[in-house]
Amino acid sequence: MNIIVLAKHAADPESEIRVSSDGKSVDEKGLVFDINDWDRYAVEEAIRLKEEHGGEVVVVGVGYSDDTLRKCLAMGADRAIKIPLDAGMDSYRTALAIKEAISGESFDLILAGLMSQDYNNALVGVLLAGMLDIPFATAVTSIKVEDGKIRVVRELEGGYGEENVLPLPALVTVQSGINEPRYVSIMGIKRAKSKELREVGVEVGEGFIEVEKVYTPPVKKAEMIEGAPEEIAEKLIQILKDRGLI
Repeated sequence: MNIIVLAKHAADPESEIRVSSDGKSVDEKGLVFDINDWDRYAVEEAIRLKEEHGGEVVVVGVGYSDDTLRKCLAMGADRAIKIPLDAGMDSYRTALAIKEAISGESFDLILAGLMSQDYNNALVGVLLAGMLDIPFATAVTSIKVEDGKIRVVRELEGGYGEENVLPLPALVTVQSGINEPRYVSIMGIKRAKSKELREVGVEVGEGFIEVEKVYTPPVKKAEMIEGAPEEIAEKLIQILKDRGLI
C-alpha cells in the first residue's frame, strides 16, 4: 500500500505570538517550530499501515520544512518531498501546490492531520481530495484496509462515531488520539540521513485571500461592582439580564 502523508512545519502553539511591523503577519522571530501535532498522528498511522500491509510512505511538506520532514523519515517514512513555497499561503494554493508536486506519484491513500495547530483551517486535506477527485473522510479515529477499500470511523459531536467505507484511492484526515505516535530513536535518526528528501518546485499563481490585518485579541478587564450588598445584587441581576443569561 503506497501512502502519501501531508506534514506541516508549524509554530508551537505555546510560543509567544507577536504581530509583525507590517500588521499583516506574525513575527516568526523566537517562534519554536515542529511537526504539526495532528500530522504526527497521520505519519504514525501511515507507518503502521505500511508495517501491516507493505508498500511505501512518502511525506510531503510545504515550506522550509527540512527538520519536520527528517523527523518523519526518522519515524519510519521511506522518502520525503519538500515544496519550497511560503507555508503561510492560503489553503487553496497550498492544496494546489501539493497536487502539482505529487502528480507523478502512485498512491493508494493520502493521510493528513485534521487541522494545523497554527491556522486551524482544516481545509487543505479536503481541498486536495476535491482537486484529485477522490473520496475523503475527515476527523477519522480508526482505519482498516479491506479488499481495495478502507473502513473508517469518523468522530462526530457528542461522542458519536460514524462508520464509512471508501474505495481506494482515497484521502483521510485523522483526529488526534487515533494512535500513540512513536518516539524517534537514535537509529531512526541515523537511517533518516540516508533517505531521499527531494525538493519539487511548482507554480501556483496568486491566491484568492488577502490579509488585511493581524492583531491580538482585545483584553477584557474585570468589572468591580461596589456598594451595599443589595445594590451589588441588583447590579449582578441586571448584568445577567442584559447578557441574556436569566
